[in-house]
Amino acid sequence: MTDESDEFETGASDAEETARPDADSRAAADEAAGDATAADAEPETSAAATAESTGAESTDAAGGDSGPDAEDAVPEDVQKYARFKKVDGAQYDRVNDFLRERTYVTAREWAIARLCADFRTETGVEMTKIGNNLPELVPFMTDTYTPQAVNQARSAFRDKVRKSGATFLYGAMSGFFTAEELDEMMYEVTEIAKFLLEVEGVDLSVEEELEAEERISSVMREVREASTDLRKEELSDEE
Repeated sequence: MTDESDEFETGASDAEETARPDADSRAAADEAAGDATAADAEPETSAAATAESTGAESTDAAGGDSGPDAEDAVPEDVQKYARFKKVDGAQYDRVNDFLRERTYVTAREWAIARLCADFRTETGVEMTKIGNNLPELVPFMTDTYTPQAVNQARSAFRDKVRKSGATFLYGAMSGFFTAEELDEMMYEVTEIAKFLLEVEGVDLSVEEELEAEERISSVMREVREASTDLRKEELSDEE
């Protein structure tokens, strides 16, 4: 797979980082514009973030500890968290631009969605822990988040994946693409997905990559064939 890690090497200055607008107001503006704007900057979280979402899940048992020692202490599982090490030192803008050119999600949504999957317990997602320790967990995130801001980013990620999936599947089922074009498209998007997994710390062998590509291509061929048969049946019924 092509090494695209140099895309993350440089980015915005520290002054630009601190000048960015509020997390939730910027995220809301992105959603209202249909994500048609350029890459959104890494946001700061403030008290206003609590107005954005009321359904955040929080299972951080230490939430009741308000003493300075409890606030300063970094949980052991946070210290051991080893994802995103391949982008250590990268600036948010550089990562965000890379994602915006290839996907519909922002760096903020990508990182937080990954953390929500990794810090899930039997009773829910540890959103308070994620938000309080975001800079320690993700190298290119420089601010802490409220649980509501974490929940908002996760919800935005899910919505975009759902819409992107529906768009892609419709394109695959509609007959707009030949089998060869679908294979080429699947190869390109699979390469991007694998690269993001590797940035997260997943180590894929060549055999695993080839097996994954073949399984995905096989499924897409079946989808195309089934949708072709379905369209033919509908046409014959109309006649």
